[in-house]
Amino acid sequence: QGQLVQSGGGLVQAGGSLRLSCTAHGILLRNENVDWYRQAPGLQREWVTGLTSYGTTDYADSVKGRFTLSRDIDSETVYLEMNSLKPEDTGVYYCTTLVRGYDFWGQGTQVTVFS
Repeated sequence: QGQLVQSGGGLVQAGGSLRLSCTAHGILLRNENVDWYRQAPGLQREWVTGLTSYGTTDYADSVKGRFTLSRDIDSETVYLEMNSLKPEDTGVYYCTTLVRGYDFWGQGTQVTVFS
């Protein structure tokens, strides 16, 4: 039985940076695609970025050039580096991976960007 545990996030002024972590337990995250979603208050959850098992990344237009995904194989952790943050980046961020047809989600991490 696996799980994803998130850390990082917090409160930051616009223009600042934060790093989120998503660590897998009981899952070989190195072999899986990992996606990040976020949900702002009153809005639907939206896809932010994804990392394939081959190491390729893709980003929503709204974060392209500001967010960067990376993976540490040894610790089974995926990092989301967020720079030049904007108030519209505020929300709860979730990492997720699909393993053998089962969706694993992290517990969510709050990111609040104030101007």
